[in-house]
Amino acid sequence: MKKVYIKSATVVGVTLVALLLSSCGYQGGYRYKCQDPVNWEAKECVVPECLALGLCTKDILGFDPAAPTDGSSSTTGGTNG
Repeated sequence: MKKVYIKSATVVGVTLVALLLSSCGYQGGYRYKCQDPVNWEAKECVVPECLALGLCTKDILGFDPAAPTDGSSSTTGGTNG
């Protein structure tokens, strides 16, 4: 009987913590304006203005969304063979 009570209390506790954490106010936004795809072409998100602010989209995302993607990767640095 005591094991069932402990197990039930644990489940209730975990559920309560999950509910509390899920309501912490995350609204699905972006930390920086230039992370949002809608703003990628905005004046403050493109060179040269973004360089002064340090908010260039390519720097924030880690890749340049304007660069063409042909499916090949040139970052491997080696050959297959």
